[in-house]
Amino acid sequence: MNRIKLWLALVIVALVAVLIIQNTDPVETTILFATVSLPRAALLFGTFALGLLTGYLLRMRDATK
Repeated sequence: MNRIKLWLALVIVALVAVLIIQNTDPVETTILFATVSLPRAALLFGTFALGLLTGYLLRMRDATK
């Protein structure tokens, strides 16, 4: 089962990497009260990393119960 999870995670990371590489156009994003112009790839990577971190922290919280 762990091997399947590893392969699935690798496939998802590869797909996200392809998606990020293909989206390099600048985009304006409003974060709270500031408008920031950054490449779409950076926005996608940041969102992906934030999702990974949130999932990891929630899993750690559940493991302590």
